[in-house]
Amino acid sequence: MDRLDREILGILQQDARVSYRDLGVRVGLSANATADRVRRMRRDGVIRGFTVIVDPAADTRGGLVVFIDLSLRQDTTNEEFEEKVVRLPGITEVVHVTGEYDYLVRARAADPAALDALLRRLKREAGVAQSSTRIALKGAHGPPPTRP
Repeated sequence: MDRLDREILGILQQDARVSYRDLGVRVGLSANATADRVRRMRRDGVIRGFTVIVDPAADTRGGLVVFIDLSLRQDTTNEEFEEKVVRLPGITEVVHVTGEYDYLVRARAADPAALDALLRRLKREAGVAQSSTRIALKGAHGPPPTRP
């Protein structure tokens, strides 16, 4: 990856819907050269996908959006945990992190009882030793990206 790739990634992280033409203008490349770079980064696994970020307060599905800090049991490997946790219902994101905990998990639960059931399954089935849960109240976002 070079400087242009990093610049392209930064722009795509702000607005993944930007056209190759507009993206190329912003980084000084043709639309075709820009598209080639994006396709290469997708093929190489640098770009793993594109997503939509929804404000929890605007999400019509209701329920709780939670962030769960997790520590694994001594007998659980990261690979075992990752394989099991992504299969649990309600899990929307799993991130291996530094600090006091091993992972940060974002999840959705219909209500406190469903959250309790999810936490119990994480401990029973995914090798979690300890958890700390925070409930999202609302999100704050900056203005939408502008196009040149």
